[in-house]
Amino acid sequence: MAGAEASRVGRRLPDPGPPQARTVLLLVDVINPLDFPGAEALTEAALVAAPRIAALKHEMARRGVPVIYANDNFGHWRSDFHQIVQRCRRGRRAAAALVRQLAPGLQDLTVLKPRYSAFDQTPLELLLTRIGADRLVVAGFATDLCVQFSAMDAFVRGYELWVPGDCAAAEAPERHAAALDWMALALRCRVQPAWR
Repeated sequence: MAGAEASRVGRRLPDPGPPQARTVLLLVDVINPLDFPGAEALTEAALVAAPRIAALKHEMARRGVPVIYANDNFGHWRSDFHQIVQRCRRGRRAAAALVRQLAPGLQDLTVLKPRYSAFDQTPLELLLTRIGADRLVVAGFATDLCVQFSAMDAFVRGYELWVPGDCAAAEAPERHAAALDWMALALRCRVQPAWR
């Protein structure tokens, strides 16, 4: 390797660190292969919510709100976020449709999670502290599982919460509604839709 090339390869640009903001949009499991038991029931609702989530992301970005994707690794322990995106892009039609609408951009931040909550065994709390956030907008799948568990963990850490009901989906409408009702009551969470 020539000296100049070796010098370029060994030099790293300084990392500017995460953006600073009081509000963060947290997208939970929106990059999703939809290949688990019960996925058939979630798919239709997820595809209805996806364009609303994409519009919310666009509006938040316009306002300077950073986006963090918190996604299951779906049992692929040697994966990274890019690999999960590529796997879903090549996967079932519905999974590919979600990726087309909701893939992270270069400016977005990503966290892989091994379990339900975006906070459980992940660097999310540290990242939010570095950003300076005290408000979270939580959207994604499924309302009554990973979205609710992430919102609950955010609540106990003192975050102000908004889970826009039209930007989340569950396997059944009654489960979606029950989860929103519970979050509104127990977590003092705003659940009004983003779009009317």
